[in-house]
Amino acid sequence: MHQQGHRARLRNQLETGGLDSFSDVQVLEHLLSFAIRRKDVKPLAYALLEQFGSLARVLDASPEELQKIRGVGPHTAGLLSLMPQLFRRYSLSRNPDTPILDSTEAICRYIQPYFIGCNEEQVYLVCMDAKCKVLDCRRLASGGMNAVGVNLRKIVETVLQQHATMVVLAHNHPWGYALPSREDELITQELQSALAPVDVRLADHVIVCEDECVSMAASGLLRRY
Repeated sequence: MHQQGHRARLRNQLETGGLDSFSDVQVLEHLLSFAIRRKDVKPLAYALLEQFGSLARVLDASPEELQKIRGVGPHTAGLLSLMPQLFRRYSLSRNPDTPILDSTEAICRYIQPYFIGCNEEQVYLVCMDAKCKVLDCRRLASGGMNAVGVNLRKIVETVLQQHATMVVLAHNHPWGYALPSREDELITQELQSALAPVDVRLADHVIVCEDECVSMAASGLLRRY
């Protein structure tokens, strides 16, 4: 009965004050209540925050990591790990149907949602026409935390299929800094060389890390090659 009353108070608080009125523990409690119906989930919410350090890290954790916490089963872990993916889909659906990426800000605003909730390094290719209108955006590769192989031949084939005039390469640093590594600079140089014979320009190579987005074009690195 006490648990039912507590959950009723949380629902009332959500209705009157919105999610902004919740603490991180209360947010987790509310989420956990959808997976665990007849149990006090507050201790579990505290345990999750203590183990992972923040609400974001709880939701970014893999189902396997979550299930190491006593009281978290497959259904609960699946619900929690679904949240970043759901937000990514929500963010992507808000993009215009045919966005124009004519500035560094526009490129970062467009590409960042693709990396929400990604715990491994991923590479995306954005194909554009001469007016910077997006023709296609697709994931080229995903892999371990520290490195992702990029198939230059695959990129060139994709560019030709899309009849693109320019492209943007984007990848993330999941647990590091949004600063270009030496390897990032080398793949940029190699991609520019591969695209030159088909008369396609590499407009930018951006690196995303959480809320940061670093443009190699804006940093002057593209002009070196």
